[in-house]
Amino acid sequence: MKVLIVDDDALIRESLSILLDLEDDIEIIGTCSNGEEAFQFCKKNRPEIVLMDVRMPVMDGVLGTKIIKESFKDIKVVILTTFKDDEYIKEAIKNGAEGYILKNQSSDSIIDSLKAVTKGNMVFEKNVAQTISNFIKEDKSGKGFEKYNLTNRELEILKNIGEGYSNKEISAKLYLSEGTVRNYITNLLEKLEMRDRTQLAIFYLKNV
Repeated sequence: MKVLIVDDDALIRESLSILLDLEDDIEIIGTCSNGEEAFQFCKKNRPEIVLMDVRMPVMDGVLGTKIIKESFKDIKVVILTTFKDDEYIKEAIKNGAEGYILKNQSSDSIIDSLKAVTKGNMVFEKNVAQTISNFIKEDKSGKGFEKYNLTNRELEILKNIGEGYSNKEISAKLYLSEGTVRNYITNLLEKLEMRDRTQLAIFYLKNV
């Protein structure tokens, strides 16, 4: 997988690059010091995953995530930071980040998180996951799915996305091909006017 590291601390950029590059299936294709640089880099180089810090000068990781996800739906963004700030977490997830993990994790744990994201999963450190759960409960304004005219199969797919399953896992559970699952997800995104599976997951949790 091709990874871009974004952090305003040069030492962290270098350390992460060295650690992650030791993994056979990870290639560090660049480093940037803020969200704006990351966006410009993505225009030219298209990483598969952006590993993004939050607090950076010029453009922070929350806004960086937003503009990258709006322009490049296929690029995954994982927030990697020292800050467990509830507001940052909420905004990063709203903006489409596929994960939010903390820098105090081991390199093996970070690598496992990146691999999980490439398989279509979302990854959150335990305390962060609790914050997201609380945020969704506070913001729960949905009244069920009736008004959205979803088919039973679409609801099944949506439920599994909301529960964090990857396309491969949904395929196995529902006895469908992965291509069929992808088609259903595409239909859901169009029908619900959403950008990515993160938004679908949050939509499900708000309305369930």
